[in-house]
Amino acid sequence: MTTALALTRPQKAAAILVAMGKPAASRLLKFFKQDELKALIEGARLLRTIPQADLERIVAEFEAEFTEGAGLLDSADRMDTILNESLSPEEMSAIMGERKFEPVPEGPPPIWPDLEKLEPSRLGSFLAGEHPQTSAMVLSKLAPQTAANVLLTIEKPMRSQIIKRMVTMANIPDVASRIVEDQLRVSVLSQKASRDTTAGQERVASMLNEMAKPELDELMHDLEQAGTPDLAGVKSRLFAFDDLPLLPQKARVLLFDGLSTELVTLALRGAPPELAESALSAIGARSRRMIESELGQGSEGIALADIMAARKRISVAAIRLSREGAFELPSTQAATAEAA
Repeated sequence: MTTALALTRPQKAAAILVAMGKPAASRLLKFFKQDELKALIEGARLLRTIPQADLERIVAEFEAEFTEGAGLLDSADRMDTILNESLSPEEMSAIMGERKFEPVPEGPPPIWPDLEKLEPSRLGSFLAGEHPQTSAMVLSKLAPQTAANVLLTIEKPMRSQIIKRMVTMANIPDVASRIVEDQLRVSVLSQKASRDTTAGQERVASMLNEMAKPELDELMHDLEQAGTPDLAGVKSRLFAFDDLPLLPQKARVLLFDGLSTELVTLALRGAPPELAESALSAIGARSRRMIESELGQGSEGIALADIMAARKRISVAAIRLSREGAFELPSTQAATAEAA
């Protein structure tokens, strides 16, 4: 037990601050100089239990006020708490000249946000060669939409095994999780960093999607003959309105379900019968009758630029749905067949 007579002036000041409590003490600490704060901290760490009578004498000596009945226990710990909540780690380190208050270095950042930015087929190709339990663990860490897109790129037998394990998966030990994360950094993310041509593929595809179908086909043929690298990635992002008949019926239904009849009507003006039928067959009977009635009145007075703009909007919608994993574009399917 510590007596008031044995206390130094810094210890007495520390005792009063502790008695005042954190809110009031925190406001006062800002008025101390660094050497004074250092003396306070060193004094507080030597404090022990102070009798109430001695505490009152200390308060009277400093002509301060405090709440009647406030006693002191574990003064050093409480003083540390007040200081740590009032000062930043850098300020504490500057005062004490110690490294103990420096922030603890963090480990590697989480890899999951980076994995979600990858093409689903890229991550799917890696997971297809892993044990289903490992693949299940990885997919469980991803956003649901991303996990679904990746899962659809994996063959059905493996896909079923992964889902089965995801359903029964318990908590994953931290050690196992770190091992898988380290492997993903080396096998997937490091390759992405060293040679990620996704942005370039998207730029080229955006440019090519602005071309008419004949010019686009001719240019793609020339690129193939020239041995252009990563051309499959470009093809997977290409889609023109004239490609509608190449889409499966289910994909066309998904596409036109979110489009207005006015937009579809405008896009189909002047379209060849086969192309028009591929769109109309994916639309409900009532909407189809309305569109056919409008088309039967002719296209006089309607600008060709407006028609082409409407077709472009439908093409963009198809590309967006494909990227979301709703279906594959014909160019993607063709590229997959060529690779096989």
